[in-house]
Amino acid sequence: MNSFSPLPLLMVSLLGAPALAGDFTIELGGFYSQSDTNMEVTDPTSGLGFTLDYESDLQLAENEFLPFVELNYHFNDRHNFYLDWKQLHRNAETQALTNPFQIEINDTIYDIRAGGKLNSTLNIDILRLGYGYDVIQGSHYDIGLSLGLHTMFINTGFEGVIGVCATSEALINVCGSQAIPRIVDEHVTAPLPDFGVYANYEFIQGWTLVSRAQYFFIKLNDVEGELIDVKLGLDAQFTSGWRLSVAYNYYKVDVDIDQKSADKDAKVADYNIYYSFIGPMLSVSYTF
Repeated sequence: MNSFSPLPLLMVSLLGAPALAGDFTIELGGFYSQSDTNMEVTDPTSGLGFTLDYESDLQLAENEFLPFVELNYHFNDRHNFYLDWKQLHRNAETQALTNPFQIEINDTIYDIRAGGKLNSTLNIDILRLGYGYDVIQGSHYDIGLSLGLHTMFINTGFEGVIGVCATSEALINVCGSQAIPRIVDEHVTAPLPDFGVYANYEFIQGWTLVSRAQYFFIKLNDVEGELIDVKLGLDAQFTSGWRLSVAYNYYKVDVDIDQKSADKDAKVADYNIYYSFIGPMLSVSYTF
């Protein structure tokens, strides 16, 4: 299964833009996330919908290391652009699926029965691109506002013995026409806005307290989502270009995607994706 990551293309695009006099910073780091992801599916026996939990039913890891990359270009004293990318890729093997289920993707029903081995994949990439402006500046501090765009790239896959049929061919809620070894569903949310504030205070030369808070909530067409990102940390400059950052971070993403079907009675694979992190994070950055 191939998963798409937009980061390399956007990095090339950003770095290839006309240069402005200022500081360019690359920051690399990571923390552990706590995930709770579910999808609305159909019980093939009763024909009723139920919630399939990726962590408990399909055994995907609840806690996983989450790397991140952040690029920041600060210019003309008060202005900066940022590019932020986080990745959560998980897969698991269920030896004997307990609860059978059906999902519909693009007017096709996929029937996954109990008792069989199933490999499940869920890859989520979160990308934010935005602009910040230092509203207040002093000799050792700055306070600013930010406005950005937030996009999620979701790749879901199942591999096993899976029945498949068109919506019109399903008989007594069972697909028996053929079987396939793998199905993949990819979904990309439209770029959605997030707003934030940030503040930095250098209390000793080379030592800076940093803080930021970003928030996003929207309900638009088939997507409803919320993002909260609050960070308080300490940056230490140990060479002219290198800095080490230790921070306490609260990060939460909660997105519902309600997919539509041509058949109003059919249950499409609606997603609810939630993961959060509360705790320390570590990163290293270089400015040139």
